[in-house]
Amino acid sequence: MYHDGVHRLAERVLATIRKQELLPAGTRTGVAVSGGADSVGLLRLLLDLRDELGLVLSVVHFNHQLRGSESDADEKFVSELAKNYDLEFHHSSGDVRSYALQQHLSIEAAARELRYEFFHTLIGDTLESIATAHTLDDQSETVLMRLIRGAGTRGLSGIHPRVQVEDADGEVCGEIVRPLLGVRRRDLTDYLQSIGQAWREDSSNLETRHMRNRVRHVLMPVLEREFNPAIAESLAEISELARAEEDFWESEIAGWMGTVVQWVTPEWTNKSALVQIGASQSHDHDIDEDAPLDALLDAPWFLTEHVAVQRRVLKAIGDIAGVPLEFQHIEEMRRFAEEGAVGKYLELPLGWRFEKEAASFAFVQPVPNSDLVEYEYELPIPGRVQVSEAGLSIEASFTAADDCSDHLLDVAQLGNKLTIRNWHPGDRYWPAHTKSPKKVKELLQDRHIIGFRKKRWPVVVHGDQIVWLAGFAVPASWKPTTNAQAVLIRSENLGA
Repeated sequence: MYHDGVHRLAERVLATIRKQELLPAGTRTGVAVSGGADSVGLLRLLLDLRDELGLVLSVVHFNHQLRGSESDADEKFVSELAKNYDLEFHHSSGDVRSYALQQHLSIEAAARELRYEFFHTLIGDTLESIATAHTLDDQSETVLMRLIRGAGTRGLSGIHPRVQVEDADGEVCGEIVRPLLGVRRRDLTDYLQSIGQAWREDSSNLETRHMRNRVRHVLMPVLEREFNPAIAESLAEISELARAEEDFWESEIAGWMGTVVQWVTPEWTNKSALVQIGASQSHDHDIDEDAPLDALLDAPWFLTEHVAVQRRVLKAIGDIAGVPLEFQHIEEMRRFAEEGAVGKYLELPLGWRFEKEAASFAFVQPVPNSDLVEYEYELPIPGRVQVSEAGLSIEASFTAADDCSDHLLDVAQLGNKLTIRNWHPGDRYWPAHTKSPKKVKELLQDRHIIGFRKKRWPVVVHGDQIVWLAGFAVPASWKPTTNAQAVLIRSENLGA
């Protein structure tokens, strides 16, 4: 039944680790163990594989102090487990409830922040990696929640097998890895029972007020019973496919931006220059990082490429330029590229034009009108506002607070309306999960949001404080403090 005394499940995990190169030989690896079946299973599996992989194992535990004596009993259980196998025990604790109140976070978000903050203190100096016990069930639940909320290929990529950890200087100092993403939760409990290993049950995992628990205990069983017995595996496969697709297309897009797509300063600027996106200098002049740019797309290349490539390159140019292109826009541009006459143009959102030239297709922006750059709207709660200047529709709605969105605001701190405006020079913003506030200008530069698109980027303010910046997590101080009700801010391109 087993090979050389190694459990069949351990052989599967070994194959995954080797295929994805998650834990190189000699790696000082901490196993994050809460005491539950998943994490205890991960520890026992890695102990079985320790000699085969050449790992230096230790146990990592964070006591969230949320369940009183039950939490302390979990810590004692994990400590004894580490002692039984002569493993170093790295442990810490934090008053999650107090931290959540202090930082205006939900309990779940506060627990996650404190736990990962502890992980980060270990990685680099003490450990080279920390393995967490995310399973195929966790992956399928994540994909399903994102499908429910609406997500593209990037969102459907779900939980990644590895996440790099950076030090204070921005250098990669280690990784958090997930070796069990191909393993069902029930396989782990069967494995533990077969080897006579006990584990702890967390009573809070049964509370269905959290969205993940509702998906786990209510929705997934219905889908498995009534529609597809293998729904979990199917959703996990979607995440793997999406991850590979995004990796491939990101690499391709990066190549296109430096070859078949050229960026030039518009004629009305009286500065003729060719710009390399992402480069520090242009080929002819130093270009202001906020300078408006038009795009030239190589026509012969474009017309001979597959439709999937055509769609991706047009969308990528639109994203960089700040033109909200939907499917119907892109299809119209493709038809125009094939049938339109040289010298003609197609109108795009926000006053942009798609012009057909002899050897290229040009994305040409309108001559700037200062009246179009500055804008301000009231955003009622609940309510939706069309911000034509940014090509976006922004909506505020009530929802239950949970840990699945970084765009939830605390109802208790808000009135019945907010204000949407373009960001102003000097504005600062502090996204959750970052070390300190930064200028909005710098945050947008880091995301390669440039030119006209950058100047039109929206913020939502309450009084004189920015509480939401499109594309970034809300500040920790504005997150919900309870699981009762929150305000969700969402944006989508006009015409979506």
